[in-house]
Amino acid sequence: MPSAHLRHSVRAIILDEDDCVLLCRFDIPEPAGTVVWAAPGGGIEPGETPLAALRRELREEVGLAVSADPPHVWHQEVVAPGHAAGYDGVINDYFLVRTAGFDPRGTLSDDALAAEHISGLKWWHPSEVARYDGPDLFSPRDLATPLTALITSGVPVQPLRLGL
Repeated sequence: MPSAHLRHSVRAIILDEDDCVLLCRFDIPEPAGTVVWAAPGGGIEPGETPLAALRRELREEVGLAVSADPPHVWHQEVVAPGHAAGYDGVINDYFLVRTAGFDPRGTLSDDALAAEHISGLKWWHPSEVARYDGPDLFSPRDLATPLTALITSGVPVQPLRLGL
């Protein structure tokens, strides 16, 4: 069986002083009406290192400048055709960024964000994520579990492998 063609992305778990996490609201075109809250970040461009991609994505999407090298805390592989347009799935590497709370506004215009299916940004307390019972999804689906472990136990020795 040929190896899967996966999109490699980097994402930031941005936590403020109250342990709230900043998430992007993605309006997914298929199936229509699907909303997924996920950590900011995106694809690594050819010739770009993962941390350079993370810095670029955070400037563009939320307006956060990251100078230090944040710790790599989670690794996720999702092989599912249709999960990422033109790919057989995704690899997401997550990095922890601690910062004071801020009003997120990146360098991308609203139209450019919409082209990436981002329709909003919101700070979520982990307890809000855990008890949310609305129609929106989180990525990863059980975000509250690894997020709570990260906050209570700190940075893992090796990146935690996440499911869908």
